[in-house]
Amino acid sequence: MKMRGAIYSKEAAELLRIITTYKALTSAQVYQLFPGKEEKIKTILSHLITQSRIFYDKNKDILAASEECLKDADTAMTAAFWVLLDFIDRAEYHTAGDFPVKISFFADGEMFEIICVMPGQEALVSHALTVSGDDPPRRLIIVEDPKQAEEISIPNTAGFCVVARDGTVTYYKVQEQEE
Repeated sequence: MKMRGAIYSKEAAELLRIITTYKALTSAQVYQLFPGKEEKIKTILSHLITQSRIFYDKNKDILAASEECLKDADTAMTAAFWVLLDFIDRAEYHTAGDFPVKISFFADGEMFEIICVMPGQEALVSHALTVSGDDPPRRLIIVEDPKQAEEISIPNTAGFCVVARDGTVTYYKVQEQEE
């Protein structure tokens, strides 16, 4: 007979890895990672929260790796994770990135980067990513307003998107630039 720890250990380890990697996620994002296992995940989360291995803000519905991460949850990372969830069934590996990349992942044998460009950062992020080498990964660019795309020039951009507060992602096609 398996003990509770053995039954939950794989999911618990994965939950800890994900929350530690991304620092803070909504509970809806976490549950979406484990479709059909919501009750099991709820039980594991309850134990991890009780043990102070992860932290939860009921008002914001945020699960975090630490109290500091809970307090300073990165909304750009939350948005990027919603985009990742659109590809999660095809993602072979994913991890948090360094500025300006929020998340890097492999899907269908290709590398992708999810980048969040806040209003006013278009030139900065475009410049930072123009020096990224000969064969950059495919890039998904999150913007607050689709009009920002006109001010962004990043090599190998696969598309632009806007992420609503509820996690709905709306994608926009990349316009071919004239030379």
